[in-house]
Amino acid sequence: MTFKQLLLAGALFSAATLAAANPLSVHVLDLQSGQPTAGIKVTLEARAGDNWRTLAANVTDAKGRIAALYPEDKPFAAGEYRIVFATGEHYARQGQSTFFPRIPVEFNVDKTDQHYHIPLLLSPFGYSTYRGN
Repeated sequence: MTFKQLLLAGALFSAATLAAANPLSVHVLDLQSGQPTAGIKVTLEARAGDNWRTLAANVTDAKGRIAALYPEDKPFAAGEYRIVFATGEHYARQGQSTFFPRIPVEFNVDKTDQHYHIPLLLSPFGYSTYRGN
């Protein structure tokens, strides 16, 4: 193996390790087409009393995923969290109307040593979500 190949393999391993170590990931699938939904803005918030505090934001990749949504520089704390999927922006780009401009998904973290995966199954007039793995 050449030095360049070793560097590339190390970089890929490091990226995969960091993503696997991150405690929170999301995935968006379009129920009409059965395809991943790229370009959805996703915001992670934590409950702070009666308000929500933004922790991170990212956009789904070509596979409809954000593999590492939780901020790397913060310890993963137990508490209430909310992920907001900006679906209205996606459908506006498609020239299609939707009933849900934003989809907030609230969830509790009680075991900080576990990974939390939140898939969103999306259509213009409905959605479904669950805790995945």
